[in-house]
Amino acid sequence: MGRVAGCFFRNLLLAAVAGLVLAAGTALAATPIKLGAPLSTAYLYGWDAERGIKLAVDEINAAGGIQVGGEKRPLEVEVIDTRDLEPGVPVDDAIKAVEKLILQREVDFIVGGPVRSEAALAVLDLLSQYKKVSIVSTGVLSPAYHKTIAKNYDKYKYAFRISNEIVNIIVNEIMAVFKKLRADFGLDRVYIMVQDVAHARKSGQVVEKFLKKSGFQVLGHDIYPTGNTDFAQGLLKARKQDAQILFIFMDMPETAILLKQWKSFRMKSIPFGFMSAAEQPGFWEASKGDAEYAIVDVINGGNAPAEITPWTMKFVNAYKAKWGLEPEGYGTSSSYMAVYALKDAIERAGTLDPDAVVKALEEIDLMGVYGRIRFDPKSHQVIPSTDPEKGAITGFFQWQAGKRVTFWPEAGAIGTLQLPPWMK
Repeated sequence: MGRVAGCFFRNLLLAAVAGLVLAAGTALAATPIKLGAPLSTAYLYGWDAERGIKLAVDEINAAGGIQVGGEKRPLEVEVIDTRDLEPGVPVDDAIKAVEKLILQREVDFIVGGPVRSEAALAVLDLLSQYKKVSIVSTGVLSPAYHKTIAKNYDKYKYAFRISNEIVNIIVNEIMAVFKKLRADFGLDRVYIMVQDVAHARKSGQVVEKFLKKSGFQVLGHDIYPTGNTDFAQGLLKARKQDAQILFIFMDMPETAILLKQWKSFRMKSIPFGFMSAAEQPGFWEASKGDAEYAIVDVINGGNAPAEITPWTMKFVNAYKAKWGLEPEGYGTSSSYMAVYALKDAIERAGTLDPDAVVKALEEIDLMGVYGRIRFDPKSHQVIPSTDPEKGAITGFFQWQAGKRVTFWPEAGAIGTLQLPPWMK
């Protein structure tokens, strides 16, 4: 082959390679879909939500991204610390954080928070003003959130909630476990211990009302300031009255001290309730095993190992592989599913247009980590159930020999409920 011909074919080859590189570069350079995640990142319900969101984003990007019309587009996450769970931080700070995500960082969608109910409610007007679809996945216990959306649908239709954490749903699920404790073991004498914060006080009051209505005996009801480090007096009162169940509603780490004192007193009662510190996989070591037999509500299934759907343990194992520990508690599986719900809706809508995505979310029917994901078409609240074929299910586990063993609902159970040996 002559020099001229050789140069021709070499240049042709280089041009072809350059074309392939350019094509690949064009695919990689597809404009990302930006998710804004306003979270109180110094707190469990912020950082575990962030980790759930990032895991879903990594998985979706590894699979090629989201199909929007004829183009595959990657996801990108912009996390901002709202600090809305920190004491004394005004709601305005959370509003400004979300506004910054929208105006400065130019996000396409909002996922995660704000976490505090007052902050999430205040942000509804921003979502309406800028037509930003949002899926709340952690915190926001107040029923006022979905009721506000239903009452003002045309204005607030861009907001959704994919979590079961609402006071009335929580209480119904808690009562189901109370009834299981009575049916399985004959336990019906309850002593209530709650933290002195609005949501815990309210939950304690509502649970007491429902317990009495259901024929349980409520022996006492103590309220403790945040940061309290001695629960002996209340525990001794409960023991004196032969309490069989200690109902605890606290989101402070000092619950480790409460459980230590409970175990040291060898009380013939079982601790049960909402204890955020006890949700975490590291709590066994932190409590030096004093958490054994404690029953914990983690709100959404999959926040601890469970067998709800084929996706549940796949998620648990993927989370552990990425972050070095099992899902950490409330806000983890729901935040992960919020990203997948958006993916499903965007791909069916074929566009990022907010009104089209709202319609697609209202029509979603997606089997996920904690069951079937569907939203009420007016309130945009995820539909709850104890059957994963019908809706999003909760999760209750018991600490047993260093492991979090999900026992209810039965659809996701990997073990059975046990009593401390000294209660038998």
